[in-house]
Amino acid sequence: MMENNDPNLKHNQIQIELSDEVAQGTYANLAVIAHSASEFILDFIRIVPGASKAKVKSRIILTPDNAKRLSMALQDNIRKFEEMTKSGFPNPMSGNFFPPIGSIPGQA
Repeated sequence: MMENNDPNLKHNQIQIELSDEVAQGTYANLAVIAHSASEFILDFIRIVPGASKAKVKSRIILTPDNAKRLSMALQDNIRKFEEMTKSGFPNPMSGNFFPPIGSIPGQA
């Protein structure tokens, strides 16, 4: 998740394989997050405008430690994206914010 350029860690590298099917990705426009004392559950959902139902397309279950690592990696990548684009993301308080599709409450 996070880059580490320490040459002493080269022997601990893991080769990650990505199948053609997984490389295609799964589109989701809503994430619902739940947690217990021992795990975080991230459900990724695709909502189609006008539809009365939406299916979970992917569920990822993480330990709290790995959820925190994911959060830190996302924050780092968002910062890098904002620096690269110099535009950032819309701020809900700025008037340039686009609300979620439909009226399904959730956390994203």
